[in-house]
Amino acid sequence: MQIGRKDVIWNYTATFLQIGASLLLFPFILRTLPPETIAVWAIFAAITAFVYLLDFGFNTSFTRNVSYVFSGAKQLKSTGFYVVEASNADVDYSLLKGLIGVMRFFYSRMAIVLFALLATAGTGYVYSLLSEYSGNHSEVYLSWIILCLINSYSFYTLYYDSLLLGKGLVKRTKQIAIVGQLIYLIAAIAFIMLGLGLVAIVSAQALSVIVKRILAYRSFYAAEIRNNLGNAVKKSQRDILKAIYPNALKSGLTSVGAFFVQKSAIIIGSLYLSLDVIASYGITVQIVGIIAGIAMVYFSTYLPKLVQYRIQNNNDEIKRIYLKSSLFSFSIYIAGGIGLLVSGDWTLNLIGSKTPLLNTSLVAIILLIQLLESNHSIAGGILTSKNEVPYFKAALFAGGFTLLLLCIFFKFTHVGVLGMLLAQGIAHGCYNNWHWPAVVIKELKIDKNDICQTILYSVKKVYFQQMRHKIWGK
Repeated sequence: MQIGRKDVIWNYTATFLQIGASLLLFPFILRTLPPETIAVWAIFAAITAFVYLLDFGFNTSFTRNVSYVFSGAKQLKSTGFYVVEASNADVDYSLLKGLIGVMRFFYSRMAIVLFALLATAGTGYVYSLLSEYSGNHSEVYLSWIILCLINSYSFYTLYYDSLLLGKGLVKRTKQIAIVGQLIYLIAAIAFIMLGLGLVAIVSAQALSVIVKRILAYRSFYAAEIRNNLGNAVKKSQRDILKAIYPNALKSGLTSVGAFFVQKSAIIIGSLYLSLDVIASYGITVQIVGIIAGIAMVYFSTYLPKLVQYRIQNNNDEIKRIYLKSSLFSFSIYIAGGIGLLVSGDWTLNLIGSKTPLLNTSLVAIILLIQLLESNHSIAGGILTSKNEVPYFKAALFAGGFTLLLLCIFFKFTHVGVLGMLLAQGIAHGCYNNWHWPAVVIKELKIDKNDICQTILYSVKKVYFQQMRHKIWGK
């Protein structure tokens, strides 16, 4: 499995294009759509995030186990992993074929369940939401129908992502993401200019998803893979599912907790606050989410390699990835956060946005909460590379605690949006934000010297690269 600087560059390119697409779309969306419609758009985004709760942790477990197989594993375990010697690291295609069969079985059934939930409970929620909506109800319902269909299809084909990332095809995955983003951007702008409103955004998303899935399928199922899988005898899907299920269940419970912490605020808040306020909250959170996405690029790129190092028992390289990922994350948050606080409102005013950001103090709180969450997410990724999910109970508690705090703040106080932020911050801050990074630091035996060396090495590397560019320019 070869993952290196080119993969990081492609990952950054894809992330920056995603940001660029958002930034280019924002003027069209913010100037064309009224705040009420932008609020519905933000709520649709939260519902889309809810959709992936039905994955219940299987996607990350599938990706991790695909990485195990391509790293030479001949058998999968429900907890832990088998150490593989380099001389015996060939791919067991019978095991891979059985694993693909399990993924297809799981996602086909869950896609049906998803569509049923969206068509019934989801439609009921949208109906209640529109009781105070002064815009075009037909437009919202048509957008909702498209959203239901494309989310169900995207969920059914979600295992394509596991196959590509598990195989270490990070660069190809990001190239596909770039193509998808370009299609989304071009289609969305064209549809918005045609006056399709909310339908334009959802339709562009649908077109992008379909193209990305087609490209992902063709990228993984190359001739060699097809031939080897065709000649392989599929291993027992029941045995593979038994091996994957325990940790997938724990990851799923973790996802439930994470959803309640991150996304429940906007859904519950929409029942108490005006759509104009929800629109400002949604735009602010999306922009901070862009910063978070950039901050996690380095770690997400090397995650398949991290799994390979784990199965090879190479703790030194695991430590290196963790420290560099944390350094990248903190650096980008500081730079991006300062930029948002200083020029965020100015930029929105420049493009003529009808929807402002939240006030500066609230934006700063969101940035801090998201930084701490990303930090413990990196630590969580290190821990799950061992095929263990030790934090699922804490995540569930944080999710339940968030819901409780949201109810308390909305029922008994008038703090409004601040209550939405405090609920999330307090729920994670009391345990998850500090405990899991501490566990990783202890496990990897990281000391101050390791941290200082990582910082100095990164600074020197940037400095010498700049000097080389100057010399080359001369």
